[in-house]
Amino acid sequence: MTPDKSIPSVSVSYAATGSSTKSNELGMRPMQERAYEKRGEPYLLIKSPPASGKSRALMFIALDKLANQGLKQALIVVPEKTIGASFNDEPLTALGFWSDWAVQPRWNLCNAPGEDGGKVNSVEAFLKSDDRVLVCTHATFRFAVDRLGIEAFDGRLIAIDEFHHVSANPDNKLGAHLGALIARDKVHVVAMTGSYFRGDAEAVLSPGDEAKFDEVVYTYYEQLNGYRYLKTLDIGYFFYSGSYADDILKVLDANEKTILHIPNVNSRESTKDKHKEVDHILGALGEWQGTDPATGFHLVKTPEGKTLRIADLVEDDVAKRDRVSNALKDPAQKHNRDHVDIIIALGMAKEGFDWIWCEHALTVGYRSSLTEIIQIIGRATRDAPGKSRTRFTNLIAEPDASAEAVAEAVNDTLKAIAASLLMEQVLAPRFNFTPKTPTSGPIKDFDYGSAGYQPEKTNIGVNEERGEYQVEIKGLIQPRTEEAARICRNDLNEVIAAFVQDKTTIERGIFDGELVPEELTQVRMGKIIKDRFPQLDEVDHEAVRQRAVAALVLTQGAKKIAVDGVAGEVSANTALIDGVRQFAMDVRGLDIDLIDRVNPFGEAYAILAKTMDEESLKQVAAIISAKRVNLTPEEARDLARRALKFKQERGRLPSITSQDAWEKRMAEGVAVLARMKAEAANE
Repeated sequence: MTPDKSIPSVSVSYAATGSSTKSNELGMRPMQERAYEKRGEPYLLIKSPPASGKSRALMFIALDKLANQGLKQALIVVPEKTIGASFNDEPLTALGFWSDWAVQPRWNLCNAPGEDGGKVNSVEAFLKSDDRVLVCTHATFRFAVDRLGIEAFDGRLIAIDEFHHVSANPDNKLGAHLGALIARDKVHVVAMTGSYFRGDAEAVLSPGDEAKFDEVVYTYYEQLNGYRYLKTLDIGYFFYSGSYADDILKVLDANEKTILHIPNVNSRESTKDKHKEVDHILGALGEWQGTDPATGFHLVKTPEGKTLRIADLVEDDVAKRDRVSNALKDPAQKHNRDHVDIIIALGMAKEGFDWIWCEHALTVGYRSSLTEIIQIIGRATRDAPGKSRTRFTNLIAEPDASAEAVAEAVNDTLKAIAASLLMEQVLAPRFNFTPKTPTSGPIKDFDYGSAGYQPEKTNIGVNEERGEYQVEIKGLIQPRTEEAARICRNDLNEVIAAFVQDKTTIERGIFDGELVPEELTQVRMGKIIKDRFPQLDEVDHEAVRQRAVAALVLTQGAKKIAVDGVAGEVSANTALIDGVRQFAMDVRGLDIDLIDRVNPFGEAYAILAKTMDEESLKQVAAIISAKRVNLTPEEARDLARRALKFKQERGRLPSITSQDAWEKRMAEGVAVLARMKAEAANE
């Protein structure tokens, strides 16, 4: 691996105001206070990043529901046993709240021995008791509902942590049980997640169920901007060839507190011997000195004379791994920066893992889903004294033109790019898009820069405290229903997640040289939104589509500024946040038609072209081109519908000989649809 194979890091800088770490008189941080204000809602969905305090927010809400809202009991449901520790006893009265949080040891089933299915008897005993709180895994809860029925949970709070594990797909048992509980409408539900989308792009909730939930949204921007210490998050992608273990020190800095996730043994990046990979990494870092008897950490002396404390969570020996794992969870060591230096893991140290000192999340190979990537990044975004900068690095195997598995390599590369695009979107401020009209004026509490609000020039206003950018765009359609307005306000990232995970979309967006951008921004995005929100009408579909495309294009335009600079005025280290503002300021008279003509993946290709081996890039492009298909009937109908709108606006149908690529494509859609109808009539 050589330095020129590195994809430039996107650097996101924040103000470090300290606001997200300050508590009110009840001991609540801003996100928790926001959630507590909606404690009376029977169905509450909390979307908030790692380390924002979701677990404690639930404690506050659950205690109120038990004391003041007539609920009998609260069941806290977590994806894995280790996360159950997040709901251990907390002396909340010491911070100003009116009650402490307490879970009797026998009812924290995450700590109990035995398999999840065998703990159903304990759930049944709890439901018959007068005790108030139980903590169990998703699996235990599924088995309990299977055996006891949903009626057994009437009058109780069901709180589901890491809610993205739920799916509206009928094959998802947890999702099916939740749907039945909501339909019966005799429980309260609090759902919490740091990423309200799934790696398989399935909807988390059905539209009907989702509409019943009130939402609390606390963005990554709000969280990170309000930290006391952490000011900068970098996201980097690095291509390598050969074995990753040979060049790991090119990206692993022994002076940074690091969580290193090695690849799954079944992945193409793996050497198929995970223990040798760990040994190789330890050897590359220095000379092994033995293990610490108390913690089980490896002790490795670097060439500079520093002794590293390295935790190996890849170890198969259960006793050894548990000793290391327990040492990492030791509450007495939580604030000891010197307790451990590097953690090497495979399937552990992701969701719910709390190591505030982590400065570098280094992941080898593409992981199984976008949500997993975001969870891993969340390990590095904790605030800690002296920690002003943190980073995530994804080490990606460069597609080898001679390899038999080149198609798989291409697929992994595209997925990694999708993860990058989505994470950039998640880290950006929230966009509030409004139509630009002759009567537009400044909005209270928004900063429009030194020149102030100028109707003919100004496109953007900024409220740093709320992490919100008000962007005016000509031709923007307003949503007609409250449901569509809510989606535009809170769910654009979920729409974008589905878009960038669509394989055809990202393949064509990056490698199709003949692409007309509107085929993605209008047709493909339009289809995704119709499929995801079938309850909306055509006007609301278009309102959501316009805003999702605008958010993606604006962030990607900002990224180009952040990485490349503009006319020498912006340095290569300019934060993504500054780039958003610069981009909107530079583009006078933002227009939705202009935005639709931008390929959202153009910058991703530009980076690949600079960093990937030329032969590999050609091979990837050839594979994508070979898979190119003609218009589907659905795409032809969509183009024909847009052609009719074109006729309404211009008094003529699109021309097949037009020099405008989008007009020509619409005409082709009309022709294809006509041919399909003729062929059907002749059958």
